Amino acid sequence: MSGDVSDRVSSLRAIAHPVRLQILSLLTGTAMSAAEVAREMDISHANASYHLRVLAKAGQLVPAGEQKVRGGVAKRYRHPWETGPSSGQQTPAPEDFIRHVRAVADELTRRSTQRRPGGRNILTDAEMWVSPEAWAQVIDLVAQASRLVHAEARPPRTQGTVHVNLTAVAFEMGEEE
Repeated sequence: MSGDVSDRVSSLRAIAHPVRLQILSLLTGTAMSAAEVAREMDISHANASYHLRVLAKAGQLVPAGEQKVRGGVAKRYRHPWETGPSSGQQTPAPEDFIRHVRAVADELTRRSTQRRPGGRNILTDAEMWVSPEAWAQVIDLVAQASRLVHAEARPPRTQGTVHVNLTAVAFEMGEEE
């Protein structure tokens, strides 16, 4: 397997885990250390550190400085969302795409239990035939919404923010066999 394909598979598999999806979301709005991730997610420091290492090795996180802690040094990481798999620059292997969709579905199920009743919400589902022009516009609008929510991400619990979820999966259907 070539290095390029191996790297792509490793990266996609790394994010196909609900805890890692949560970490990527956290590290979009701010840089954090393993200890900070552990506290925010209510997981062990060792677990947070492990998942951060997996994500960093897969190229999903970048170093964002160091922090002195009790005589030691803690690495801080951030998620460079603009260059990740969701930016549309990679074509995943079918089995890795399915693995990622399953992880996203599991995470969406968890997040939906935290939905604020009466909040501004939308749930839509569609499998239909549309013009290529309409489809191009839909893809552009979903991409625009994704860029906006990622660009506006703030550290958890920042005053004046609301905790939100945006999950979108949009693709052209193939012919049924």
